[in-house]
Amino acid sequence: MPILNKTCETDGVRLDSFAAEAFDTTYSRSFYKKMIDDGKITVNGKVITKAGTKLASGDVIEADIPDPEPDNSFVAQDIPLDIVYEDSDLLVINKPQGMVVHPAAGHSEGTLVNALLAHCKDDLSDINGVLRPGIVHRIDKDTSGLMLACKNNFTHLKLADMLSRHEIVREYRALVYGVVKEDKGMIDAPIGRSDNDRRKMAVIKDGKSAVTHFEVIERLGEISDIKLILETGRTHQIRVHMSYIGHPVVGDPVYASRRKNYGLTGQALHSRAITFVHPRTGETMHFETELPDYYTAVLNRFKGLGC
Repeated sequence: MPILNKTCETDGVRLDSFAAEAFDTTYSRSFYKKMIDDGKITVNGKVITKAGTKLASGDVIEADIPDPEPDNSFVAQDIPLDIVYEDSDLLVINKPQGMVVHPAAGHSEGTLVNALLAHCKDDLSDINGVLRPGIVHRIDKDTSGLMLACKNNFTHLKLADMLSRHEIVREYRALVYGVVKEDKGMIDAPIGRSDNDRRKMAVIKDGKSAVTHFEVIERLGEISDIKLILETGRTHQIRVHMSYIGHPVVGDPVYASRRKNYGLTGQALHSRAITFVHPRTGETMHFETELPDYYTAVLNRFKGLGC
């Protein structure tokens, strides 16, 4: 894997914490601590060997991350894919709820990557190594909907740059608890790893900038149906932001675990539309998908149409 570099956007964050969130999240914080101990991470060109070093806004961090060891369990599997669009450079895929995007501990089979390996053979970008071929961005296991996959490194690098510049418009739909009073609004609140539970993300003072725009589609008593546009793409961003303003996503097992789930097995969150400029042709591409059955079942329940 090539040497990667990221720029810190906030003051006071620990070097090991920043690396674990800014670089390949397949690896743990302890992995990056060892990299720091081994002199594999630099700050503004200087080798830093203390994991607790506090960073300043504008610091440039470089990491010489080794390629992951090949794992023969990550095999091609003939899993049906709902492909909305495909050409020689990229795919737009409608991912079902419950499908993990790439192999990780406890999920070596049945992932989107396993399906892509069977469908695309060797025609996948390899920038993210053997664990995540073709994957330029992710959506959570229990979030459904549209996402991009790349067939070559040219496309991968171009799309990754567009994502970093917020030039790819991603529209989501979500069912959230309670009545959202504002017709529309913006949540501008930094997100980072929770100090109380490292498995969770949270709005924290020294987190990464995160901006979510929302608009109410319909209020249905106990829940609201809303549209969201991501300006940034932090881990669990919509789920964290909606919980932060008191309206967690319905069925969310992490940020609303004590609430009634209305028969859902995961959060009612769907990546409904995506708009981007094709990296090779320059054409503006726009794709939409219908709301999935699990989502409409809850909607119909509150509209008195079933369930």
